[in-house]
Amino acid sequence: MIRHLRSLLACLAIALAALPARAFETAASAAWVYDMTTQTVLMDKNADAPLPPASMSKLMTINMLFEALRDGRVTMETEFAVSSRAKAMGGSTMFLQETDRPTVSDLIHGMIVNSGNDACVVVAEGLAGTEEAFAAQMTERARALGMTSSTLANSSGWPHPDHRMSMRDLGILAQHLIEDFPDYYTIFAETEYDYKNRAPDNRFNRNPLLKLGIGSDGLKTGHTQEAGYGLVGSARQGDRRVIFAITGLPSEKARAEEAERIVAWAFRQFSEKTVARTGVRVAEAEVYLGDADTVGLIPAEDVRLLVPALVQGGMSAEVVYKGPLIAPVRAGTAVAELIVHVPDLPDRRFALVAEADVGKAGFLRRVTAAGWSLYGRYFGLPAS
Repeated sequence: MIRHLRSLLACLAIALAALPARAFETAASAAWVYDMTTQTVLMDKNADAPLPPASMSKLMTINMLFEALRDGRVTMETEFAVSSRAKAMGGSTMFLQETDRPTVSDLIHGMIVNSGNDACVVVAEGLAGTEEAFAAQMTERARALGMTSSTLANSSGWPHPDHRMSMRDLGILAQHLIEDFPDYYTIFAETEYDYKNRAPDNRFNRNPLLKLGIGSDGLKTGHTQEAGYGLVGSARQGDRRVIFAITGLPSEKARAEEAERIVAWAFRQFSEKTVARTGVRVAEAEVYLGDADTVGLIPAEDVRLLVPALVQGGMSAEVVYKGPLIAPVRAGTAVAELIVHVPDLPDRRFALVAEADVGKAGFLRRVTAAGWSLYGRYFGLPAS
């Protein structure tokens, strides 16, 4: 039987007397905002819609190169050849020539800072032989990373009817880049790069947040006529990190303003709180045929979540477990969940573990329990 315990959560009542988030309306056609520290989705607007990602999809090409570095298939000094196809790429470029042999380091900077379409093709051909083969590999890798709404048709984000990513997928990719490649991720914060002094007018990073002093340190802008203006961004303030992906803005100015608004909202509208502490009992669970009738339920680690502010309201919590638990029960075993209901945010679930060992009941107690069970079934009484 699934047991729901609310009355035993009085100890959390004060901690959870919080304030729900004031509604935030974004001008973006699709958006996903995520607090990495507490693993909380703060905004989901058409976040799973497969949309043209423009140059934001370069993050997947960059990821493939980072993974090649991690696996030892290339080094920062490895040189790649430049094909005529790469040289002919239009749009934003590093102005690579066929006689060049750019290093992996050059190409990473060219993709991140210059948003070089030519650099992306060089990487694709250098890692997979052809851009078509590389696009297929990217799509497969995206699926493995949990990016279920992404299909990649090229390495640069050049307009293509089959080239699609969702804002949630771009956010998942950003989190992967931040967590798995901390040494390489710092390159996203660099504001200027000019390969062999060829691109003085294209040497500046397009991320409008990097110069604002709000903790922004990545990731990638994008723009095509079909997609509008978009940005996958991340900012860190104190112990919190927020990532977001937005698209469909009408202008470069609108993108910059909306990105700054989202960062300000994400950090100012929410504060991180500890609502239950490691080892402190929050409820009790019934135990059947044990040497104790109940066992305390405690969090294995501090339960921290974002508490919204400004508008009066409240939050609630409950403990859910399949019970009664059957003895023996071992201390530290996950036996229940603490579910916190937050207005305007998804429910948060945290594992609760048994506070102590509960052994099997002695012979006399088991016989007595069996007798009462038979008595109840004979007289049609509900099980206790």
